[in-house]
Amino acid sequence: MSKVISTKDNLLILHEDNHLIVINKRAGDIVQGDKTGDKPLSEVVKEYVKEKYNKPGEVFLGVVHRLDRPTSGIVVFARTSKALTRLNEMFSNRETQKTYWAIVKNRPENAEATLVHYLKRNEKNNTSKAHLKEVPESKKASLEYKIIKELDNYFALEINLHTGRHHQIRAQLAAISCPIKGDLKYGFDRSNPDGGIHLHARKLVFIHPVTKNLLQIIAETPKDAIWNSI
Repeated sequence: MSKVISTKDNLLILHEDNHLIVINKRAGDIVQGDKTGDKPLSEVVKEYVKEKYNKPGEVFLGVVHRLDRPTSGIVVFARTSKALTRLNEMFSNRETQKTYWAIVKNRPENAEATLVHYLKRNEKNNTSKAHLKEVPESKKASLEYKIIKELDNYFALEINLHTGRHHQIRAQLAAISCPIKGDLKYGFDRSNPDGGIHLHARKLVFIHPVTKNLLQIIAETPKDAIWNSI
């Protein structure tokens, strides 16, 4: 199980070696720069690497995958172009095992199930809508979930992704009337105080792109009363 090995500059570092660095992202941080102009996590990590290793000039850091801004949890960055190429292939070919935790208010009809939808993205409002049948420009999305704990007013779900679509977990859970706590965009009735949502990239299992060792990264949940009760 991974633990935080450094908290410098508000970075929660879960794994670090010559080829990659894995961060436990806070809700609200953006992984890569966008139109908001806010400082992205990728730049913070670059500055950390530059300072720690006293690197002159530009630091190479490759963004392998992204998490939605309001989501917390595991994000992997590549420190070499070789690692980036191999990691991109692994994520694209679904050679990784991704597990998420989510908090929902409504109990799903089934304690565990596989959900299959066809997601159609709306670029204008940056959402995806889940359809039960294929529609034009939609992409098949599949995940499995199970209830891992019944809380006082909520249910904690563990989710394993089979595909990696835009807002997939958020859209598919909303489609079964289980929007994620704080997720106004997908039908939850109120926002969280920090603007985040209760969706956390909890575990990532993959083969190291260079050493070929099996890595199992686990990220602790944010510190709040609901997450702490799981």
